[in-house]
Amino acid sequence: MGDISTAQVISAVISLLGGLAVLLVGFKLLSDNIEKLANSGLKRIFSKTSKNALIGVGIGAFATAVIQSSGATTIMVVGFVNAGIMNLFQATAMIMGANIGTTITAQIAALGTFDFAMYATLLGVIGIFTYMLFKKDKIRTIGLAMAGLGLVFISLDLMSGSMAVFKELDAVKEFLQGCSNPLLLIGFGILFTTLLQSSSALTTIIISMVAQGLNIGGAMDAELNNSVLFIILGSNIGSTTTALLSSIGTNANAKRASLIHLLFNTFGTLIFVVVLLLWKDFMGSTFVKWFPGAPSTQIAMFHTFFNVLCTLLFLPFINVFVKISQWLVKDKKKESKTTFIDDRLLKTPAVALAQAGKETLRIGQISMQTLSLSINAFLNKSLDEEEQIKDNIADLEEMNRELLSYLVKIAALDLSDKDEMMVSKLHEALSDFYREAEIADNMIKYTKSAQEQQLKFSDHVYNQIKLLDEKLNSQFNNVVSIFENNNKDVIVEVDKLEDEIDAMRNKMIKQHIDRLERNECSPASSSVFISLVSNLERAGDHLAYIAHTMGD
Repeated sequence: MGDISTAQVISAVISLLGGLAVLLVGFKLLSDNIEKLANSGLKRIFSKTSKNALIGVGIGAFATAVIQSSGATTIMVVGFVNAGIMNLFQATAMIMGANIGTTITAQIAALGTFDFAMYATLLGVIGIFTYMLFKKDKIRTIGLAMAGLGLVFISLDLMSGSMAVFKELDAVKEFLQGCSNPLLLIGFGILFTTLLQSSSALTTIIISMVAQGLNIGGAMDAELNNSVLFIILGSNIGSTTTALLSSIGTNANAKRASLIHLLFNTFGTLIFVVVLLLWKDFMGSTFVKWFPGAPSTQIAMFHTFFNVLCTLLFLPFINVFVKISQWLVKDKKKESKTTFIDDRLLKTPAVALAQAGKETLRIGQISMQTLSLSINAFLNKSLDEEEQIKDNIADLEEMNRELLSYLVKIAALDLSDKDEMMVSKLHEALSDFYREAEIADNMIKYTKSAQEQQLKFSDHVYNQIKLLDEKLNSQFNNVVSIFENNNKDVIVEVDKLEDEIDAMRNKMIKQHIDRLERNECSPASSSVFISLVSNLERAGDHLAYIAHTMGD
């Protein structure tokens, strides 16, 4: 076949870029939803590999042998690490196993093949229909994770298919026949595996070429020499690009997992390059001799031998790989979310305590802003603010931890009885403020449920919820007055507002029950409405607790 046309080149590049886009979207779906599903049970399953690397190798090898894609296995491993349910030790063991499992494809290629990847793409269809047809959040999350995994397989197929035409080029065949330079052959293996996104695919192509009588590296009478092995070694390095691409936008540990894959394959390749350069007749005196007249089997067996031996060599040094990856990929310096506290102020306990009070109030302000955002989301029947609310809650959780740690440091100092009492009060106030953020999270769930179930509420109900929001903000203003001015006189107003909020909650629920009895609203709305109103009343309780705690 002659040279490929410009149109075919453009088409292949577009397909490759499209496949890359699908890979990143698929991994994002897979990783995000694995994180949502992460729980103690899943962590216990993976903890079984935490002390026994051989189990991890076995899991990685088995999974890859089944799905016939070390890239897909490694992407899942990177996803698990990114979700925090697998550590780097476990990931390294499974990556080593994946390298062994991927050689099964070459063995199958020497005999015949079963295209698992074609069927695995159906996961995308099954996953998206699961998400669309089911209402339960956990099942929908599983559906999105399946859809993400399906997209990963689709992307690998797209990228592989976009470059498959090159294997038929006369220029490629002439290069393989005439080239015996190890570095060029390794580079060829890296390049084509990167383009094909599969070391198994390149190995299978090489096996098929050899089976058709292609002499690689000037070998005579189709007898294989070391030249073909350099291509296989290069393909092992090229196979790491899939994991490297999938780690874009992930956390430091996920990047380290993909880097470990690169380090493991590169070190193994370097060792074998030295062996092959020193042992010129390695192929002829080993695999050609052991499997005479079967070049396809000779290549497949070397592929397996290389990966098994590298795993055995490096298995005792998993922790070394982990440390190297940690040295190469540094943790981003975490910026503190807090504003007023500083360890240097601990030299002056009274000042440090005053700053802790300011930080507590700041956390309260952000918590109340988040709660108001969530109430407005319900009133506007919109989830546009969901991401902002989730981000606020995550920030508040971090701020909460930092301030609690700071209060513990203050408590260890030489404090007066009054200051010790204030530390205790701030602990309690901080806990109650954080409850406001948790209620905001509940409010988003109620908004989702109302949308999914297409629940409708009257304008009167929405007006009552607005009034509740106004009363909660008025109550928070009383809390601010106590914090900033030590104005204990507002406690009377606090108790009055607390009684009004409680009364509103009881009245709203009673009115709702009356509407149900008159068939003026759907029974399906009861769970959402009663839970929502009760949560807002509870928000008022927490504000009253803070006011009394700080005002006493």
